[in-house]
Amino acid sequence: MKKQWWHKSIAYQIYPKSFMDSNGDGVGDLQGIISKLDYLKDLGIDLVWLSPVYKSPFVDQGYDIADYYSIDPLFGSMEDMEELLQEAKKRNIGILMDLVANHCSSEHEWFQKALKDPLGEYGKYFIIREGKDGKAPNNWRSYFGGSVWEPIPGTDLYYLHFFAKEQPDLNWENPKVRQEIYKNINWWLEKGLAGFRIDAIVNIKKDLSLGDLPSDGEDGLADCSRIFPHVTGLLDFLKELKEETFARHSAFTVAELFDYDEARLKEYVGEEGVFSSIFDFSTHLLDNHKKGWYDRPKITPNAFRDTIFSQAALTHGTGYLCNIIENHDEPRGVSHYIPSEDLSETAKKFLGTMQFMLRGLPFIYQGQEIGMENVNFTSMDQIDDI
Repeated sequence: MKKQWWHKSIAYQIYPKSFMDSNGDGVGDLQGIISKLDYLKDLGIDLVWLSPVYKSPFVDQGYDIADYYSIDPLFGSMEDMEELLQEAKKRNIGILMDLVANHCSSEHEWFQKALKDPLGEYGKYFIIREGKDGKAPNNWRSYFGGSVWEPIPGTDLYYLHFFAKEQPDLNWENPKVRQEIYKNINWWLEKGLAGFRIDAIVNIKKDLSLGDLPSDGEDGLADCSRIFPHVTGLLDFLKELKEETFARHSAFTVAELFDYDEARLKEYVGEEGVFSSIFDFSTHLLDNHKKGWYDRPKITPNAFRDTIFSQAALTHGTGYLCNIIENHDEPRGVSHYIPSEDLSETAKKFLGTMQFMLRGLPFIYQGQEIGMENVNFTSMDQIDDI
């Protein structure tokens, strides 16, 4: 394997809202992050991934972007972002931003123009279809529940959203959309970003010809992710994405990638792969169940060990994965993997040590370094989550 600048890196994920508040408004911000760069350097951090700080109405905590070229005032200004890049560079720390390219916010200028003229130029930036017998075009269910189709008022048209209705999916089949995305990525890389964590990227390729799928719930709908085994052409988009952006800047990229064909792993993370790396979610999937949190099987030490060994065999001679214990979408690792009766400082340190001894790039989530445990929520009123 040809040595890359990021091969020996240790990465740290920051969820800006809850990391460090510099101005006393109760919300973390960019100046707060700047104030902690020396702390991160002392930890041995080489890369910092920021969850979204773009301008957003925060329907989905910033993963609904209203302006890809602006920083939300909640976190500061573009001048603050530029200062962060400069100060991080002084400490040899690279900054990664979230790349959310499957969808934007319904408040984005493109979508507002599309609503005014759904069949016009900007309507083609999204996936808009006529209804079927007064109903949605098909029976797919969004990740957040309900139909993936939302009616456009005053028409018989619907727009597609795999996530919230306030997150209309972008139409990657339209070359103009792809070029706009590439333009934005290059703009940020030219500002000095080290690269991107790439959000929900498998969703950019869809096959609407599949139509209705057999229902898998009492609502009569079918999980939209069931289309992915039948979709072709995703790698064509990803190769173009790399060539037009990341490869030009030697950028580091790590993708949130589910449902990929393991036989084609080299095309994703090999020497010529479309990404530098992808997150290894294999241990997180051990207790996945169709009923979600309500019927999770217990994770056993043997199952955990076997999964780690099989992933090592899968990637041997291919490329690097990014190893995680937790992130902003997952519970605290020490609460997730260690039985409550065994939760101790020693057990926590063992879990962390094991992560660092695995082949690949370790990604620490803020607070993991001090063994933070899950918060015990007692009411849904305490949770701000779609």
